[in-house]
Amino acid sequence: MKEIQFRQAICEAMSEEMRRDSSIYLIGEEVAEYNGAYKASKGMLDEFGPKRIIDTPIAESGFSGISVGAAMNGCRPIVEFMTFNFSLVAIDQIINNAAKLYQMSGGQWNIPIVFRGPTGSAGQLGATHSQAFESWYANCPGLKVIIPSNPYDAKGLLKSAIRDNDPVIFMESEQMYGDKMEIPEDEYLIPIGVADVKKEGTDVTIVSFGKIVKLAMQAATELEKEGINAEVIDLRTVRPLDYETVINSVKKTNRLILLIEEWPFASIASEITYMVQQKAFDYLDAPIKRITTPDTSAPYSSALFNKWFPNVSEVIKAVKNSLYKK
Repeated sequence: MKEIQFRQAICEAMSEEMRRDSSIYLIGEEVAEYNGAYKASKGMLDEFGPKRIIDTPIAESGFSGISVGAAMNGCRPIVEFMTFNFSLVAIDQIINNAAKLYQMSGGQWNIPIVFRGPTGSAGQLGATHSQAFESWYANCPGLKVIIPSNPYDAKGLLKSAIRDNDPVIFMESEQMYGDKMEIPEDEYLIPIGVADVKKEGTDVTIVSFGKIVKLAMQAATELEKEGINAEVIDLRTVRPLDYETVINSVKKTNRLILLIEEWPFASIASEITYMVQQKAFDYLDAPIKRITTPDTSAPYSSALFNKWFPNVSEVIKAVKNSLYKK
């Protein structure tokens, strides 16, 4: 085992796959000379050279479109967005081309491409740089959407994403790049679409993904001090979504709390709520509760932001309400 940062896990995953397959390249703003905006491609230019680690102008639509075309012609591109807020400039290439070409070509063209970069809020970055677009991309057939919560998952899932023959949206977090964790020295892969039960429990199920999983685990630790045993599930992938793991947990605990960093309307939380009431309604002993960001843009003020972003006390309160405890 070895201890590495999240950013190093991303770098290792890309580098290992590029050594294995010469058709893989990394493209984006500042990925080469600057070693990546968050140093997630540190040293890769030196190893692989400028033909495979490619700096671009600030032109997301352009370098995304070029990479979709390259994927149609035998390459396996990794496209880095400095933040997924900037992916909106390239969303036509992602939604109308990458996601649809396999179907529209009658299976003649696979599009093995990974779009990766940070998602969600990262402190005082303002409303246009603090958005979570997981549910947007998960709503589109043809895309797979992955949001790891730790370095171990990030490496194993990114390697699987790079090897996948379909377009994958791989979302990270600026606030996780410095997180450290022990991971195996040997190569490993994590299958796409399989949730991780991070803590087993019997009283309530808490479902989350991405950096906010930390809050779920903190809340579970605090609840345990009061004799409440919460099960925590990290989805890891929201398309395909591991409904079975969630539903089986709800059948055991009879209660469900959804802790997700996104707006509430038409969210991943809404989708899970629908599927649970369809397949496990008779097992529920309390209404499903969801904790999301408020239905408004992220504020810049740190005081307002702390009120806007979900916190541990909200999770504890929701759990106690579902258990009819004060």
